[in-house]
Amino acid sequence: MKILLLGKNGQVGWELQRSLATLGEIVALDFDSPGPLSADFARPESLAATVRAVAPDVIVNAAAHTAVDKAESEPDLARAINAEGPAVLAREAAACGAWLLHYSTDYVFDGSGDAPRGEDAPTGPLNVYGLTKLEGEQAIRASGCRHLILRTSWVYGARGGNFARTMLKLAQEREQLRVIDDQVGAPTGADLLADLSTHMLRTACTDTSVGGTYHAVASGQTSWHGYASHVIDFARTAGLPVKVAPGAIEAVPTSAFPTPAKRPLNSRLDTAKLRGRFGVVLPDWRHGVDRMLTEVLGR
Repeated sequence: MKILLLGKNGQVGWELQRSLATLGEIVALDFDSPGPLSADFARPESLAATVRAVAPDVIVNAAAHTAVDKAESEPDLARAINAEGPAVLAREAAACGAWLLHYSTDYVFDGSGDAPRGEDAPTGPLNVYGLTKLEGEQAIRASGCRHLILRTSWVYGARGGNFARTMLKLAQEREQLRVIDDQVGAPTGADLLADLSTHMLRTACTDTSVGGTYHAVASGQTSWHGYASHVIDFARTAGLPVKVAPGAIEAVPTSAFPTPAKRPLNSRLDTAKLRGRFGVVLPDWRHGVDRMLTEVLGR
């Protein structure tokens, strides 16, 4: 099996290079990869030539414009990367008979209520990022290509910056922190997403009926405040010099930190479809976060 992986240097892309190696040959590219093959999503049509040159059995698109606030001021670039690029990949996948695996987001929903959303729930993005990711989904479905779309949330990895690293840094510098507590979701590890992706592709290559859209997040739920508290408690127990005292992490509403892009308050996603169709167990979010923290802290 030949796999074309795009966005190889992102958090999910980095983990995919490990997990997808069990399936076959990987051609892994990023927007600045040297050589004749283009993975520059700012020029979506250039991707077509890359797909034709590689002639893959599977295309995995881990590239995205994920700077949510910045997308508000550069919607054309966000649309090129999140919608037009995936549309080109889907068109080419349909033409050559390849599978396309693409990652989307809870931001396609409006974040109302407090119930986990299923894959068929009405969408209603609140910002440019969510809108362009939804447009990417729609283009893939309209293409007729064989596809898997994984909607996820609150993605982190041990490699690169993330919310937990930021909290660790601040906890060593400040005696008090203020963290949002009215946004709720499930922190989801890039390693978990990569392993799920590989399992799903292995199944899809022998059972084409499993194609479609799935929600893929760790189990359980928390707020950003709960996430920060867990991270800092872990660091304190591990012996990291933490200045912020237990109970000195103030819970505040989203309105306390105004941003250019509006965020959904409810990022809960129902994973019953994924678990049922692929026979997987999704670990509690704390399991993955603790593993990541152990790696980050070297403990």
